[in-house]
Amino acid sequence: MTSQAADRPGQAGSSRRSKITPEREQEFFDAVLDQLRECGYDSLTMEGIAASTRCSKSTLYRQWKTKPQFVAAALRSHRRTRCVDTGSLADDLRAAARAMGDLSGRDTQLLQALAHAATQDPELQRALREAVVEPELAALKEIIRRGVERGEVPADHPALEYIPAQLLGVLRLRPLLEGESADPDYLVRFVEAAVLPALGLT
Repeated sequence: MTSQAADRPGQAGSSRRSKITPEREQEFFDAVLDQLRECGYDSLTMEGIAASTRCSKSTLYRQWKTKPQFVAAALRSHRRTRCVDTGSLADDLRAAARAMGDLSGRDTQLLQALAHAATQDPELQRALREAVVEPELAALKEIIRRGVERGEVPADHPALEYIPAQLLGVLRLRPLLEGESADPDYLVRFVEAAVLPALGLT
């Protein structure tokens, strides 16, 4: 399965989504993520998902028009945006780091494989940004906004704009640099040693 329209079955009836239950939809998403972990993005096929979930390929195509859309939907179902609000910017950042670390252990290999594939597939790159990156950025920006409103840090503090890059960067790069996932304890230590001091917080 590729992201090209030519790989889809005939268009007749494909503009209408079939009605499937949330439970059945989650079965499809779980199958996508399982195959991604086992075989990688390039080997993921609509045929394989259809076979493992005992449904027709046309049913999947009616729901998700392309491979990147299907993968993004599966990731979105798997990753829930954190609603962190402890009343303190420092504690919010610690809690966000801990939540990121919880996901990192499960998803590091999966996201690394997808990140590599995304460099060769612009549609997948857009889908991953919408499903994974943008929700993370929005959650961190909301944490920062509340901290500024509470007067914990000035709005023009030069370090604020780098917080998302710091946290998301170390989350993605530690496996590459050290061969270990950025687990909750590691990310909290990183926040306390690098992020909070840069903001003048303890």
